[in-house]
Amino acid sequence: MRLKVAPSILSAAFERLGEEVRAMEEAGADQIHVDVMDGHFVPNISMGPVVVEALRRATRLPLDVHLMITDPERYLEPFVAAGAHHITFHIEACGDPAGLARRLRERGIGAGLALNPATPAGAALDLLPHFDLLLVMTVNPGFGGQPFLGDNLGKVRAIRERERGLGPSRRPAAGPLDIEVDGGIDARTARLCREAGANVFVAGNAIFRAPDPRAALRELRRSVADGAETE
Repeated sequence: MRLKVAPSILSAAFERLGEEVRAMEEAGADQIHVDVMDGHFVPNISMGPVVVEALRRATRLPLDVHLMITDPERYLEPFVAAGAHHITFHIEACGDPAGLARRLRERGIGAGLALNPATPAGAALDLLPHFDLLLVMTVNPGFGGQPFLGDNLGKVRAIRERERGLGPSRRPAAGPLDIEVDGGIDARTARLCREAGANVFVAGNAIFRAPDPRAALRELRRSVADGAETE
């Protein structure tokens, strides 16, 4: 599995967002994580397709758009048109996850499924063949800066174990399933998540609020790469 670090711009300085994102690209980030909140599915409002379009002009990195919104199927097209490389939506907000994943793949967009902390791994296990990414929320979504909820490590393990049992013939895309973790991720908690089976690490405050964000990103990468096989 390739280990990937994805800085979350929710914690970046929005008055100089382009500069912040370019700094992450120079520091070796693998992708940029864009948290979209609607004030309904989660109790906060963040950003929309206009920000994704601006980011597309500011960086060559893939844009990993995380839709924390009600009725995500209504808003896929604007984010695709804005330049999203990958779109993740919540199982709790979608009545037909497999159908929505198929729509994204038909457009050449990566499809991810997110689980809130209260949602058990079992809710997603039978859906794994339809997705290239499973996002395990390690905080309750809606706000940055929350403490890491370690109970979700068991969920990561269960998903990785099921994915390994499927084999490549049951997967819509080549390679293993990406398991992403988001919430309270820093050098210490990322290492715990990697040991449980995660390979994509979203970090906001741990990077952008550090005295040296570039150094913080590199330290997080070192923490998960230590002892792991990387590409």
